[in-house]
Amino acid sequence: PNKHNRIFAQAEPLGDELCVDIEEDKVSARDDFKTRARYLADNHEWDVGDARKIWCFGPDTKGANVIVDMTKGVSNLNEVKDSFVAAWNWATKEGVLCDENLRGVRYNLMDLTMHADAIHRGGGQMIPTARRNVYACELLSSPRLQEPVFLVEIQTVETALGGIYSVLNKRRGIVLGEENRPGTPVYNVKAYLPVQESFGFTAALRAGTGGQAFP
Repeated sequence: PNKHNRIFAQAEPLGDELCVDIEEDKVSARDDFKTRARYLADNHEWDVGDARKIWCFGPDTKGANVIVDMTKGVSNLNEVKDSFVAAWNWATKEGVLCDENLRGVRYNLMDLTMHADAIHRGGGQMIPTARRNVYACELLSSPRLQEPVFLVEIQTVETALGGIYSVLNKRRGIVLGEENRPGTPVYNVKAYLPVQESFGFTAALRAGTGGQAFP
């Protein structure tokens, strides 16, 4: 805000496999940084030096977004690290497109020019600056929205399975599987259904199966 500090950075995608590993807690902020760096290098083709310089994950220090310190020879960097972490958690919790959580963002901090006086690089100055910089990087990196999806469980009998698949296909549903309850004619069907397509789903399902399916 006081125009005394400048941040140079760029954003890039993390990759779906790494995002899943972070969400399943295979990679987290609690890991030893050397062990984590080796895992990222072996499984996700990261540079070991970059992987050792992960500052934090976000939002809430455990999401699938990371800050990587790629600066060279910047003095007093540790003074502003806490401000960057706070800004990162704020920016990843409320993304630039519609104030929703971010996923799969790698933010590379390339360089930092700070005011010589410590008063002018405190949290009040650095947090809003870092947050706006994250937003700018995000906008320049062709961001996309992820569609919210429900996990649907449907109980039915074997004769109504065709009707269920028909209704799900019309609504862009993805069937995960079906299984029979041992000793009964009842089948359990699990599927992903986009939230946008879920309105009126129950009525359409009953109409399509003659009332033999119960979500």
